[in-house]
Amino acid sequence: MALYITGHKIPDSDSICSAIAVAYLKNTLGIEAVACKQGDINPETRFILEKFGFDEPITKTSYARCDTFITDTTDLALCPDDILDANVVGVVDHHKLGDLTTSSPLEAWIRPVGCSNTIVKEMFDYYGVSIPKNLAGIMTCAILSDTVIFKSPTCTKEDTKAVKELAKIAGIDNPKELGMEMFKIKSAVLGSSIRELVMRDFKDFNMSGTKVGIGQLEVVDLSIFDNMKDELLKDLETLRVEGDRNSVLLLLTDIMKEGSELLISSLDISKIEKAFDKKSVDSKMWLDGVLSRKKQVVPFLEKVFK
Repeated sequence: MALYITGHKIPDSDSICSAIAVAYLKNTLGIEAVACKQGDINPETRFILEKFGFDEPITKTSYARCDTFITDTTDLALCPDDILDANVVGVVDHHKLGDLTTSSPLEAWIRPVGCSNTIVKEMFDYYGVSIPKNLAGIMTCAILSDTVIFKSPTCTKEDTKAVKELAKIAGIDNPKELGMEMFKIKSAVLGSSIRELVMRDFKDFNMSGTKVGIGQLEVVDLSIFDNMKDELLKDLETLRVEGDRNSVLLLLTDIMKEGSELLISSLDISKIEKAFDKKSVDSKMWLDGVLSRKKQVVPFLEKVFK
């Protein structure tokens, strides 16, 4: 029986590239493995895969009774819906420890770094397996994406070291230049519906029994949203009601200004204001220096919902 490798719902580049990389590693070690995804890939990830000659992983949403390896999350809300009926044999993740549990011991690679692919690189080193040129390419891109080209406060010396080594294997002379090319792709909004934009990088979080959804759009120029913020806010409210959520937030992150505008739909906006010690204006607030949802947003919200 094959081992299925999958990342979180609404996959990003780290989720997809880590699944492909772990599947390659397992197959090299003699374990039949298949890279999977739970949903459609975003434009940035499509650019990365096409640039280095990879097909998209297969789409698979049901894992009951399947041997499964989870990448880039340990939160039940982000895992496949039937993950508790699967045989989870391993995880690799760089987020806080979530609420996924297993009935048997498992292989666990969890490190406080900026990207799951940094940890996957360490897995290759541990097993002494060489990384092919094209695989090193997508792993480099995933780390550049997750660390916002090394600007994110989640970025560590392990991430920069991994990019240096992977870029050398991949023949990438200027990783930062490639990172900017990726973020220009990520900044493209024309042709996408409002709902597609809101859901492009969206995650639900269980905060002490309160359901909070948080999306993020990272761009090189925030002005592209000037004429659509009202529509985005309207869709956040629709999404909040549809999913019976307490709050739905959208971070519009400007990687050049190194900050984010937070759009808010909430049953109690005072909790959101308390989390960041700022008053909102028309359901919006500017968060200077905020680039990371994982480190600079979620922990502060969890405190006020605890």
